[in-house]
Amino acid sequence: MFLKLFAESLGMKKHSISAFFPVYNDAGTVELMAAKLDKILNEYAKDYEIIIVDDASPDSSGRIADELAKKNKKIKVIHHKNNLGYGGALKTGFYSCKKDLIFYTDGDAQFDVYELPKLIPFIDEYDVVNGYKIKRADKFYRKIMGNLYNLIMHILFNLKVKDVDCDFRLMHRYIFDNVKLESNSGLICTEMMKKIQDTGYTIKNIPVNHYPRVYGHSQFFRPKRILSVLIGLINQWYELVLVKRLKGLLKW
Repeated sequence: MFLKLFAESLGMKKHSISAFFPVYNDAGTVELMAAKLDKILNEYAKDYEIIIVDDASPDSSGRIADELAKKNKKIKVIHHKNNLGYGGALKTGFYSCKKDLIFYTDGDAQFDVYELPKLIPFIDEYDVVNGYKIKRADKFYRKIMGNLYNLIMHILFNLKVKDVDCDFRLMHRYIFDNVKLESNSGLICTEMMKKIQDTGYTIKNIPVNHYPRVYGHSQFFRPKRILSVLIGLINQWYELVLVKRLKGLLKW
């Protein structure tokens, strides 16, 4: 009750918010994520919806999400018939949102949605409020790979966002009237932030906590997956950077 009154006193309940998260083998965290989102949005949003995107998860994630939706009219579940990948799940989420603002994060609960109020005060001044991990709560090799990945992204794409790999973002829905996403892989974050930046939208970076996984394991660190990402990265750099530079030279 105190948080709700505090939010209202600061005028923070003037926005409607669509919040979504994708699930794939996240049966152990779906209910926790939905419950936390419902609580925090009820305190800070004028109106809200919660969207769970089931990317053809082979476990019981989709069934659990459906049960939650039966109990709470604020929750909507979208099921993919086939697995479309992380990027495909995010695209479904972004283009299904109906409210003024969009908040999204991952379904594995490594970010705490109770930290959403850290982002809200800046959304009237910026188009995107982007979280960045204070300290990555992963095994040492993932920390090294994560830091290296972010460094490469900044060099190749000249990104201004502090942590492109931090999926804890609050943004205005109108962005997606002008930004069209294509990637179906985890590279969608680079594509999205590069296109948002190049379109001229403003970005604010805010520190958030990152926590160890409480359920499941990452699908990323497999040789075939890493090779696919590297190939996709080259193609993405060609399309988003090189082609644009060549077009600029031709116009000049």
